[in-house]
Amino acid sequence: MPDYLLLFCAYLMGSIPSAVLICRAMGLDDPRSKGSGNPGATNVLRTGGPQAAGLTLLADLGKGAAAVLLAINTGASALLQGWVMLAAVCGHLFPFFSLRGGKGVATTLGCSLLLSWPLALCQLLLWGLIFLFGRISSLASIATAAVTPLFCYLLTPALLWPFTITSLLLILRHSSNIRKLISGREHRF
Repeated sequence: MPDYLLLFCAYLMGSIPSAVLICRAMGLDDPRSKGSGNPGATNVLRTGGPQAAGLTLLADLGKGAAAVLLAINTGASALLQGWVMLAAVCGHLFPFFSLRGGKGVATTLGCSLLLSWPLALCQLLLWGLIFLFGRISSLASIATAAVTPLFCYLLTPALLWPFTITSLLLILRHSSNIRKLISGREHRF
């Protein structure tokens, strides 16, 4: 499969609106019109409950993992697999049908699980520790994205650029959360 086609397929996989489809199937409101307006597991948890949020989380993890698995199965190099991650995350952040996607955290983790499970484990542990003490999902996500390039440099240096760019996009996508954190208005669990 040509590289450009692989990247395009990854983008399309990332564009699948998991939260919207799951909420629609469960008879819930569109998460883009409720709560924070974000079609991700955290907002679905607040607006649709734990079952819908769990399914959304699994679907978002799955589409990231599926994109990387496709790259692995086509014999793509490790670096190309990293760019496939970025394409899938861009699809989640900026889906082709609306350009109104989620924050990309779960999709990135799904990719990380196949690209480098030790890196994914570090991401999960850091996110969990920060959430445990702060009870703020966005803070845990932002901090994890900020530290991921360091983890990548230490564990999988060949993927440093794709992970760094992905991390920067995740932080930028959380800009409204950063403003709320600074002003003390961010939601806690």
